[in-house]
Amino acid sequence: MTDAPYDEQGVPDGEEARASSPPGSFGDEAADLANESFETVAGQSPQETTEDDEQLSLADELVVTKMALAERTGDLQRLQAEFVNYKRRVDRDRDLIRENATYTALAPITEVLDTIDRAREHGPLDGGFKAVADQLERIVTSLGLTKFGAVGDRFDPTIHEALSHIGEDPEVSVTTCKVIAKAGYRIGDRVVRAAQVLVVDPPSGGPPSVGPPSVDPTSVGATGDPGVEEPGDPDSAPTD
Repeated sequence: MTDAPYDEQGVPDGEEARASSPPGSFGDEAADLANESFETVAGQSPQETTEDDEQLSLADELVVTKMALAERTGDLQRLQAEFVNYKRRVDRDRDLIRENATYTALAPITEVLDTIDRAREHGPLDGGFKAVADQLERIVTSLGLTKFGAVGDRFDPTIHEALSHIGEDPEVSVTTCKVIAKAGYRIGDRVVRAAQVLVVDPPSGGPPSVGPPSVDPTSVGATGDPGVEEPGDPDSAPTD
């Protein structure tokens, strides 16, 4: 039987550590406390660690999703605004094209309407001519062509064309349309043809002055009394 090796102090090998730290010593208590603290801070169970990681991952995904949603919402709003502006521009261009086409088609017809007006000046229309005239006027009115210009209208250079001034009229206070040579026509606010008119002006002078009648200087004698001749000079009288 072989004896166990002993060191110089008579302690078997492998038992030195236990012999140097007897049970219940301060070293064992410090080691146990350190192990418990480490387990408390970083020694969570694998299940709890997985749940925390999943919550953090979900929170990050939610933030990213909200940012992407805000970005897509902004893009959609910009596209919607661009589409609304495009639609308005297209509608405006379409209306302008329609108005120009109507203007081009109706401008020559104003001459026909002038002929109808001149015919009415000579008497009421009757028969087939009246039916055609009424139908033509209804059609152009439905297309937006309106007639303007009447005697007594205030002269407006934007819609009236003054052919002549025919004097002054004490009954008016501003330049006024006295005679309508040709009626004007417009489509909406656009003038197809200005009304051709003769105008009168208000009186330019004030009321006539009241005073003594004017005297002809040729009828005034040297004495200054009108109609009285100055007696002749006796020296210049002829002698018998």
